[in-house]
Amino acid sequence: MTPSSFTEKLIRERRARLRAERLYEQVQRDLRIMNAHLREHAITLSEQVIAQREELDIVRGHAETLQGMNTQVSQDLQVAHSEADLATLRLREAVETLADGFAVFDKDQKLVLANRAYLSVFRDFPEVQPGIRYLRVLEICAYEGVVALGETTCDEWVAAMMSRLQAHDITPMDLHFSNGVSVRLMDRRVANGDYVSLVHNITETLRYQAQLIEAQKRAEAAVEAKSAFLANMSHEIRTPMNGVVGMAELLAETSLDAEQRSYAETISSSGQALLAIINDILDFSKMDAGRLELIPQPFDLEKTIHDVLNLLATSARAQRIELILDYDLFLPTHLVADPGRVRQVLTNLVGNAIKFTESGYVLVRAVGVGTTAEGQVVTMTVEDTGIGIPPEYRDDIFAEFSQVEQKATRRYEGTGLGLAITRRIVTQMGGKLWVESELGVGSCFGFTLELPFATDQGQAEALSLPPEYKSVLLVSDHLISRDIIARRLKTCAAKVTTASNAPISLRLAAQARPNVVLIDQDLSDAKISDLLAELQTCCAGAKLVLLCSSLIEAQAARASGTAFDILPKPFLWRDFLSLLAPEAANTKLAITAPALCSDPDTLTLTRKLRVLYAEDNKTNRLVFSKMLSALEIDLHMAENGRIAVEMFKKTVPDIVFMDVSMPEMDGRTATREIRAMPEGAHVPIVALTAHALKEEIDRILDAGMNAMLTKPLKKSELWTALRDHAPPGFLPSLDR
Repeated sequence: MTPSSFTEKLIRERRARLRAERLYEQVQRDLRIMNAHLREHAITLSEQVIAQREELDIVRGHAETLQGMNTQVSQDLQVAHSEADLATLRLREAVETLADGFAVFDKDQKLVLANRAYLSVFRDFPEVQPGIRYLRVLEICAYEGVVALGETTCDEWVAAMMSRLQAHDITPMDLHFSNGVSVRLMDRRVANGDYVSLVHNITETLRYQAQLIEAQKRAEAAVEAKSAFLANMSHEIRTPMNGVVGMAELLAETSLDAEQRSYAETISSSGQALLAIINDILDFSKMDAGRLELIPQPFDLEKTIHDVLNLLATSARAQRIELILDYDLFLPTHLVADPGRVRQVLTNLVGNAIKFTESGYVLVRAVGVGTTAEGQVVTMTVEDTGIGIPPEYRDDIFAEFSQVEQKATRRYEGTGLGLAITRRIVTQMGGKLWVESELGVGSCFGFTLELPFATDQGQAEALSLPPEYKSVLLVSDHLISRDIIARRLKTCAAKVTTASNAPISLRLAAQARPNVVLIDQDLSDAKISDLLAELQTCCAGAKLVLLCSSLIEAQAARASGTAFDILPKPFLWRDFLSLLAPEAANTKLAITAPALCSDPDTLTLTRKLRVLYAEDNKTNRLVFSKMLSALEIDLHMAENGRIAVEMFKKTVPDIVFMDVSMPEMDGRTATREIRAMPEGAHVPIVALTAHALKEEIDRILDAGMNAMLTKPLKKSELWTALRDHAPPGFLPSLDR
């Protein structure tokens, strides 16, 4: 082998080796790339396997959870079914225990559920069970006589019941079954269209209601019987009292010595006290029966209070008690209320104050405490200096039959009804009664009322005195009374000088030269007639006015020749102004006409009146004739209503006084027969009755009578009725 060929072989071998090495390197590179790819793919597959394993674990966990939930749901469903079955059982048992009937109808009006109480009336009708229609139940009730339909036909009743069920609001109705059971049927429509029917057994309720109605009737009958009894007792007591009080009044007008006059006045006052007790009992009876009625009307409040004080002035003076009126200057006098009841309240309170006061004063104060849309708010108080009320009795004094003194040896008389009646009247008038008291010092009773203003207020009182009476000397030793009068005088722009005794008054009169001198009659240190004479001398030209509590003593003082005017204590401001300026008072104050004169010699008639008096009681006829004996009248008397009707036909009187309760024919029947006559249609007929109940008064007026007088008769009231109701041409004139 040649060297060249060997070299060539080496070169070819080297070249082959190089190609092999390059191929090997290429393969290695490719292998490395493939390994990298395989490694990446393996990693990816591993991650996928891991992820799938995790998902599988999650799915497996979810599956296990769902399997557990499914198991729980199955268990809960089984429990719910059990509880539902138990609730249904309990509901059925509860419904079955109901004493009332209970049923449910579906929207197609088919019975779904009913308890035994509902089905009990259908024991004889097996078809009444779940599935029966409401209409068929009604037909069984109607046509099978289960329900008592009365005069309603079966078809009408069924139609009415079906129509009722279709109403928007199904009204309850009462059903009466033939077996004597009564029920109240109450149906309701629920949201899904079902009907729920409740049948409430009202048999015992109706029976109890009937018992209550019967008891109420018996109670009303008892109240009527009690009222009738009290009215009859009032009549039986007042009838003889008419003779007692009337004769005592007539006896007091005759010539009597002091002892005899005392006896006559005692008889009269005792009769009036008995009358007050009867009135209290009657008022309490009416209130207890709920028959107290108020009759609001315009009235003069100040005049009403003044009248009450005048009425009680005699008893107050007998005890040396000063009666004082303090009426608010700016409080209207014309208001609206029941004046009779206001007077009754004040009379009770002032009367009690006088009764329990041994010395000192009783002050009635009326104050305006504001206005409302309706009227004036008025507070009235009655203050006294009496014995006071112990604290342990203050809560009980307004109770019925209660007394401040409960002992059998108590000094103060009375029924114990006065304050109870007063409280009820004040309460019914919309007010409240209260009391403040200090034992041994005195008491203050008060009440507040809201009183509407009267439509006719009249003219306001003048606030200033006439120019010629601007200087006033006031003589009184009673501090409170003096201050009240002085305050009002100063409000009217008067110059006021006050004195508490006679020597000071004479000295001040000489210094001040007053135009008007007001002298309290009850000065403790002077003889009033002497003081008046001295004042007339030192105050020439001055107007002397005696504030009088006793007219007899005042007339005795006037008999001495001293010229002075008289005002009763306490006095009304309008009366004081009428003394100073009569013409101005009449125009500015619109003072009412004077009362009927009590002196029979001053009353004259244009001609004789024909008067018919019907009365079955002989004593009352005598009293009536004596009370009118001073008048020249043609008096005819009848012993009962029948005789009165016959006598009316014969005499045709100008006025008739008719007793209400008489034998054979009562006064109401007699009045109706007289009214039926042509000549009796317009004749004034005045009833005389011993009844005081409003129902009786209404019956009297309904019978055609013009007015009524209550026994026992008072002479002044009888004369006033005669004057007010005498026909034109026979009216008594007043000689003033």
